Amino acid sequence: MAAVLATAVILLAIDHRHELAAATRLLARVSPPKLALATAFEAASLVCFAGVQRWLLHAGGTRLSLKTMTALTVAANALAGALPGGAAFSAAWLFRQLRRRRVGQVLAAAVLVVAGTLSALSLFVLLVAGALTAGLGGPGGAVLRPALGVAGLALGVGLVALALFRLPGFRAAAGRAWTRAGERYRRVRQIEDALVRLVAQARSVQPGLRPWLRPFGLALLNWAFDIACLAAALWALGIGIPWRGLLLAYALTQIPGSLRLTPGSIGIVEASLATLLTVYGLRPDQAIAATLLYRIVGYWVLQPIGWATWIGLTFRARRPAPDRTGGPDQDPDIPH
Repeated sequence: MAAVLATAVILLAIDHRHELAAATRLLARVSPPKLALATAFEAASLVCFAGVQRWLLHAGGTRLSLKTMTALTVAANALAGALPGGAAFSAAWLFRQLRRRRVGQVLAAAVLVVAGTLSALSLFVLLVAGALTAGLGGPGGAVLRPALGVAGLALGVGLVALALFRLPGFRAAAGRAWTRAGERYRRVRQIEDALVRLVAQARSVQPGLRPWLRPFGLALLNWAFDIACLAAALWALGIGIPWRGLLLAYALTQIPGSLRLTPGSIGIVEASLATLLTVYGLRPDQAIAATLLYRIVGYWVLQPIGWATWIGLTFRARRPAPDRTGGPDQDPDIPH
């Protein structure tokens, strides 16, 4: 699949060689101070995502410095961008690194899952906001209609969850059905056991919705700063920023980009973003130049930095730390 996509990208580049040549001339005139601003936005994006994971760890009773968590995030990001499907390798490496820092198995897994969920949810919010901003014409309408359907599904799930919390009879019936399923199917029983451990871990977090606004806000800022990097790249090239469609173009690009069908989604992100920027008013050479500059800052510059960090973290002499409670799935019992 990756080879087919790479071949398609090469053929596309040959077909648009004149636009690529014009884009190269635009890149040669980039403003260094404005480019530095784009770099700062990208760095802030990474720090925000590290902040999400750090908050979740803290909520579970484990403290890591923002510096350490940012280093782990930068290294994991480089690993995710190096191979097709690199996100799985990145998650496995980050899990091991957290375990080496005395984070229990359940908490480490929960942090990775919840951080990914918050990131996906915040991207969905930006996607809907982008569709509303861009209007119902063009890609905006195509996105808004199914997005409203997904929002309705999420509302239904939320109502079921509310019923579980507020209606004792409904909760008891659901509990009986869940228990019977666990007695009948081994896989369901394993899922039940894992959920019990996760719920026990979640109870260490302050109850209520308000505390979760902070990690959700950080996840939202992670994307927002990355969008700001794209806007700054346009500004650095002297290209007018298509504010009306920028958010939607960015959010739509992240969907195929997140599949990691090629290393770092090379070719997929470039083709998607350049095409969408053209739809919202940029000339092809401008869209290509802005996309390439954005990718240089957000991908190519970060790769050597991330791999240097990965080498330092991976090969640093550190003894694996066992759980202090003795159980393989128990987190350290840290008082709050």
